[in-house]
Amino acid sequence: MTLARIITRSSWVLAMSAAICCAIQPAALAQAPQAPASTPSAAAGDVQADAFVIGPEDVLDIAVWSNNEISRTMPVRPDGKISLPLLNDVQAAGLTPMQLRDALAAALERYIASPMVSVIVREVHSFKVTVIGEVKTPGRYELHSRATVLDVLALAGGLSQYAARGRITILRRQGDSVRELPYDFEKITRIGSKNAGQDNLCVQPGDIIVVP
Repeated sequence: MTLARIITRSSWVLAMSAAICCAIQPAALAQAPQAPASTPSAAAGDVQADAFVIGPEDVLDIAVWSNNEISRTMPVRPDGKISLPLLNDVQAAGLTPMQLRDALAAALERYIASPMVSVIVREVHSFKVTVIGEVKTPGRYELHSRATVLDVLALAGGLSQYAARGRITILRRQGDSVRELPYDFEKITRIGSKNAGQDNLCVQPGDIIVVP
């Protein structure tokens, strides 16, 4: 075999080896298990956002294991507190049932060894939204599930013929301030509008929908 043929054959083998390696490597990488992205903060945020928050007038079942004297069913007072033996007034509004359970268990440790507490929301009365202005039935509406602005306007009988459909505003309290959220009814209900679903806000307890 001549030197030229040996060199040519060696070059062909190297080229084929490189091609095979390039073909195998992506497949191996695709099959190799990859560690899932760690997003504990996002998961925690989703849970927190979706968690039910206790409010005034909600009715709670407070149960302390093996202690009937403390266990009872009671409404949350307008000031956001509940009253229990040994503990007196305890803040409940603004907490999730699990947060209230932990707070009660920690407070009862002064009187009971390793207290086991459960908090169950028996009735929800704190989710109330007000609709005023050019609707057929203005008033305050008590909701029992997640609802959008459009849902609440439907509860109010819909808009009157004089309503300024493009200038509806949602007043939402945030801390010590009130935020104004514009709501374009015409845009949201327009057939074929790409952002209709995104702009149809979900209401929050205490929201006031103003229809000029």
